[in-house]
Amino acid sequence: MQLGKAEVLSTRRPRPKITVVGAGNVGATAAQYIVEKELGDVVLVDVIEGVPQGKALDLAQAGPIHRYDSALIGSNGYDESADSDIVVITAGLARKPGMTRDDLLFKNAEIVGSVVEQIVARSKSAILILVTNPLDAMVQLAWKKSGFPPQRVLGMAGILDSARFRTFIARELNVSVENVTAFVLGGHGDTMVPLPRYSTVAGIPITDLLPADRIAALVQRTRDGGADIVNFLKTGSAYYAPAASAVEMVEAIVRDKRKILPCAAYLNGEYGVTGLYVGVPVKLGRAGVEQVIEIRLTPEEQAAFQKSAAAVRELVDKLKL
Repeated sequence: MQLGKAEVLSTRRPRPKITVVGAGNVGATAAQYIVEKELGDVVLVDVIEGVPQGKALDLAQAGPIHRYDSALIGSNGYDESADSDIVVITAGLARKPGMTRDDLLFKNAEIVGSVVEQIVARSKSAILILVTNPLDAMVQLAWKKSGFPPQRVLGMAGILDSARFRTFIARELNVSVENVTAFVLGGHGDTMVPLPRYSTVAGIPITDLLPADRIAALVQRTRDGGADIVNFLKTGSAYYAPAASAVEMVEAIVRDKRKILPCAAYLNGEYGVTGLYVGVPVKLGRAGVEQVIEIRLTPEEQAAFQKSAAAVRELVDKLKL
């Protein structure tokens, strides 16, 4: 029996719906990567009139060339985001000259809190991925505001920091980045904890390939990775790698990969931390965080992780979360 057109359409599964809040460099680039990978249809939301609409239309017109059929919608409101499967939140301010870290914390908390309220009112089952800085505190805020289970609220940071570490290791050893794996734990900032023992080239720990002083230099360069880009750009910050990192999380969830990735996840006793979002390796699948992977740390690594968690908790306490 031949199906009619309406019957064919009724049996077709809809593509995943992915909303990206913030159509600046990070958000627009994330939208680009999402449609190029055909992970789903995209709603691009921004408060600046015309910007999300223009960027969505521009990306749609690249579809015939890059061969994707994903639909794109740009909006200054949230109604179009209703029933999203995943929401990537990039909205927020970058730190400006004269602005203290606390200024940035409170201003972005106000922005993220408002975004989460709007999203949750329309997408009760969504998974939230936070990109806005200060990252770990913003994830904690989003979780509290949303009322979602912690498995459905997570933050992008460890993938980015690990990608930077992998880049520098590959350049140091003159090997393909595809051969390099790396782990960076802890908060996204100066207290992050790169783990050379768990960082490998084709399975060989870099501690067997590089002297301690070179590893220490690569660790410090990883910590400075974002600041170095800001120093070059003068008026902006990194966006290609942050967007790619967020989209790797989106892909793991949409395609139910159960991929182990370092993300800001809620800890309930793991690594000796309770009730706090901190960067750790997790298994990501369709349900969000399916498992926190707890690896064995040396006393020195554990102390560094605790210091990083304490820095995150200090920010969370300032927000009275």
